[in-house]
Amino acid sequence: MHEIGLCQSVLAAVEGKAGGRRVTGVRLRVGALHRVGPEAFDQTFSLVASGSVADGADVDVVVVPVEGHCRGCGQDWEAEDQLPLCPECGSTDVALTGGDDLVLESLEIENQNIES
Repeated sequence: MHEIGLCQSVLAAVEGKAGGRRVTGVRLRVGALHRVGPEAFDQTFSLVASGSVADGADVDVVVVPVEGHCRGCGQDWEAEDQLPLCPECGSTDVALTGGDDLVLESLEIENQNIES
């Protein structure tokens, strides 16, 4: 369950930005290559954040797609899963970019918002 490590890293960043203030919401961009489901991340973050400034915070996870380019037919595509095949011609000669993001986009702190 790699979500625990990701959630611990996110919580450390949240606590650093919050400066001891209570966090009620977290917005996070996670690349598809991390293979994180928003629901699983939300549940794991709730466990990891228990007793912290982010205890009970709502978590909004935005999955950032992988961009693919086929070297065979030139087709470009986006996917929310790591797909090693070109959807146009089925070639495995593809280049994948992006999808490895992990960005704390914003925090909602009691009665205020902070953009990261």
